[in-house]
Amino acid sequence: MQSYCKEEAQVSVLPLSEAHAGLVPLVGGKAAGLGELIRAGERVPDGFCVTTAAYRAGVVPQDEVRAAYARLGGGPVAVRSSATDEDLPDASFAGQHDTVLDVEGEADLVAAIDTCWKSLHGDRAVAYRKAHGTDPADARMAVVVQRMVTPVRAGVLYTANPVTGNRTEMLVDVGTGLGTRVVDGHTDANHLVLTGAAHPEDGPAGAAGARRGAAPGPGWHDDLWTAGRRIQAHFGVPQDVEWAIDHDGTLWLLQSRPVTTLFPLPPQTDDLRVYVEFGNVQGMLRPVTPMGMSTLSRMIAAMVASLGMRVEIVDIGGRLYGDLTDLVRRPAARKRLVRLMAVDFGPRAQAVMEHVLRDPRFAPSGDRSRRPADASLGAALRALRGILRALARPDAARHRLVAAVDRLRAESTAPPQAHTAYERLRFVRDHGEDTDGVADDVTWPIVAGMLASALPAQLLKGVATEADVHAVLRGVPHNVTIEMDLALWALASAARPHRDLLLDTPPAELSARYRRGALPEIGLAGFLSRYGHRAAAEADVGVPRWAEDPTPVFAAIANYLRLTDPAQAPDRRFAEAAGAAEAALGELAARAVRQRPVRGRIAVFLLRRARRLAGLRESGKFAGLYRLQAVREQLLLIGSTLFPVADDVMFLTLDEVETALGGTDLSGLVARRRATHRRELRRRVVPVAILSDGTDVESTLPATEDGEGLLRGVGAATGKVTGPARVVTDPATAYLEPGEILVTATTDPGWTPLFLTAAALVTETGAVMAHGPTVAREYGIPAVISVPGATSRIVTGQVITVDGAAGTVTTRR
Repeated sequence: MQSYCKEEAQVSVLPLSEAHAGLVPLVGGKAAGLGELIRAGERVPDGFCVTTAAYRAGVVPQDEVRAAYARLGGGPVAVRSSATDEDLPDASFAGQHDTVLDVEGEADLVAAIDTCWKSLHGDRAVAYRKAHGTDPADARMAVVVQRMVTPVRAGVLYTANPVTGNRTEMLVDVGTGLGTRVVDGHTDANHLVLTGAAHPEDGPAGAAGARRGAAPGPGWHDDLWTAGRRIQAHFGVPQDVEWAIDHDGTLWLLQSRPVTTLFPLPPQTDDLRVYVEFGNVQGMLRPVTPMGMSTLSRMIAAMVASLGMRVEIVDIGGRLYGDLTDLVRRPAARKRLVRLMAVDFGPRAQAVMEHVLRDPRFAPSGDRSRRPADASLGAALRALRGILRALARPDAARHRLVAAVDRLRAESTAPPQAHTAYERLRFVRDHGEDTDGVADDVTWPIVAGMLASALPAQLLKGVATEADVHAVLRGVPHNVTIEMDLALWALASAARPHRDLLLDTPPAELSARYRRGALPEIGLAGFLSRYGHRAAAEADVGVPRWAEDPTPVFAAIANYLRLTDPAQAPDRRFAEAAGAAEAALGELAARAVRQRPVRGRIAVFLLRRARRLAGLRESGKFAGLYRLQAVREQLLLIGSTLFPVADDVMFLTLDEVETALGGTDLSGLVARRRATHRRELRRRVVPVAILSDGTDVESTLPATEDGEGLLRGVGAATGKVTGPARVVTDPATAYLEPGEILVTATTDPGWTPLFLTAAALVTETGAVMAHGPTVAREYGIPAVISVPGATSRIVTGQVITVDGAAGTVTTRR
């Protein structure tokens, strides 16, 4: 790709045919795209570009503009913005800057150019840059001037379906008159899905909408499809193309820019495959660093293997997806998949999987192979023995688990002989392979507790509701995450003499002062020695721990200090929840045994065991995080020998680290991956499941009909609360007033300190047994999960009602 030279940087007016991708700093994104179309031989209205050099000078170069306008032959022209940060792969800026059409005459042309310049820092563009983390100081404005095309029909062609993500389809919006009326939504558009030349299908508008108005001429679908294929091939990525067809039936291309909203494609394959997002099991929708991907993929594959399934974990958009294609096509695995989705992934994943199983493209194959019977039987007997042992003696099982966790922590430190980068890399590669029998002591008490929590609802059908069972599971002890939250509450309570300092100083500044030793002693060092290996998105080794940066801890302390009502003190609320749960268990036991003597006794036994074992479910991950912290520490030491910024190492894989230690410069690769990671951090919607052709499976399901102001999800913790919403995307800086309802995409244990002051919880993803809903139940706050689009359909400050029993969120205008 060419780049512009010093001489070109001084050019004020440039023919559009001379613009190209290497001149974006001079001509902006729109002009560069149009120039590329011209260079590719496409039909583009003739025109010129008033460059950023003229913008920097601050005066419209009237003589040069007049001359260029005269070369066009005068007459009506379109004057359009072409900022240096628009129409690029990272950001489209669609509709954020001004366009002036049907401009005629030199004076009006100069005024229109000035209008486009001013729109660079208009309210819309400023808000867009803020949302995308773009530095406004880096933005410059060029302006495109082109002959006006008077169209019979015009519109927008997407060379991949932006609604479903399917890369084998194109979507066309077409209307009468100017294409800007379609883009701006000022006219009814016909929607067509093109599946190939001469094969249009009715799109979301339906057949009637697709037929409305006269067709722009025979073969126009073919022309658009063929042009779309050429344009996408030229640019290498799906494009959003504005087009027009004039009275002579000629197709003109008016703009081409990347479609920035598409979720990245899965790895290329020869057959159609289906991938399910696994990160939400860990409460993670944010992208994982490359180093985190390498460690997490092994861990999740091993976890799924323990359930008797082999799944390949792949990186799609920095997220962890499991390739379930072979399991979907295996008759023996199909029913198990639906149950797995329901329990571990949540109702949205369950609905998606049921849809996939009905898709004839994923019909079961003849392969009925199973694992060897002796291996299956051996694993099953081992599991049964461990579970029954924990249920028989729950306190002994818990003591074994605690001892195993302590042993794992002690074994997590790097050996003293690891001095060189290569020795540290060897420690990272080998670490955690030998668990020395610890796995059974940790795993089976946790599994026993989860089963004891889940089975009673099935046994008590017709006698008790799920809400009745959830009421019994409030205030469960021995949960390390809740113990952490309550320890932080105790720390905040003891720090009240410094309340003004902790409330009035930004959390990031408090963190910096703490690391400099410039804060009063509040007991934070003791808290971090126990819990400093934790963080939001803590399963990613590339994420800083609280011990490195306690900003989120200070944010949580500030939220706790805002709580002044003694009745709402978290330790008191938790104790009350535990007392209410014991009372509920007594009432349920009497009713269950009376109505279902055998089943009732079994269910009550399991519920009593659940109250002694269910809290252990966080312990396995808690223990594993000690090892992850040790690995991170060694990687950062390696990174400090390779890069100016030590955590650049987190954007490499272990093999690449070894290559870098051998002398290969990978700084460019790191920079590109950091940029991609920053872009993906802004993504708010992650597909539950995606096909290898890019289709977001959930987008193809029938839409659910919600009443006005009613959002449907799944009740995960009983109760009903009305209060103001607080939409939170980052727990590190979250401000949460007591009594506000926490609304977020997903949660993991690093989020749970926010629960202590929240009145209720609403999430977009999750399963009933996931971290967030479990902690919400144990705190006694209502929770509704799997509410699609909750963070965009609810706004901060809006009064909402969360009904955990009904699984609904009601919004008020």
